[in-house]
Amino acid sequence: MILNLLSNPALLLIWVIVIVTALTVHEFAHAFVGSRLGDKTAEALGRLTLNPLAHIDPMGFVMLLLLGFGWAKPVPFNPYNLNNPRWDAVKIALAGPGSNLLLSLLAAVALRILLGVGAELSLLHIFLTLMVLINLFLLVFNLIPIHPLDGSKLVDALLTAPRWAQLRIAIATYGPQVLMLLVIISILTPFDVFFFVSAPSFAACDAIVGTSCTALLSLGF
Repeated sequence: MILNLLSNPALLLIWVIVIVTALTVHEFAHAFVGSRLGDKTAEALGRLTLNPLAHIDPMGFVMLLLLGFGWAKPVPFNPYNLNNPRWDAVKIALAGPGSNLLLSLLAAVALRILLGVGAELSLLHIFLTLMVLINLFLLVFNLIPIHPLDGSKLVDALLTAPRWAQLRIAIATYGPQVLMLLVIISILTPFDVFFFVSAPSFAACDAIVGTSCTALLSLGF
């Protein structure tokens, strides 16, 4: 797919717009919910904005474009500014994946309308399909309960009892290492080690769009 992107400026532009939009809205959602819950840390750092330049990490962005794995600048928050640090932290964390779910649904509605009126298949169909799919990828991936992903905040909130202390330590210590190993395997081998992300994402895309997202993407890739 990367070779197709590099050889087709239109597809490359679509790919960049989709990724920038998905990452920007994701990080803005973290900052917005944090601000609404009383923590102005992200706002003070200029992160309460939809300006992509405030959220995109150059190296993480290039990695995401070329390899399919990358990162944006994490949005900080100060738990001492929250009324309920334990669960407010969960709300802030889940705001990111929640925003990706909303974007995917909005794009799916637009795509279903285009398909319903019989519009000629075009780059707009590919753009909307990618908007649905990439946001679903980000949604599912970020819900993995491993630091530093958003799902880890839910684990931290649920496993507070002393009997879970060793499990929390193990997840915090070895989780990132396992995640990095999976990323390396995915990049260097043909194995789809993140099938637990891709499979439900494609299935959800097909369900909300009402047709095969793989078939729609085949128009360009």
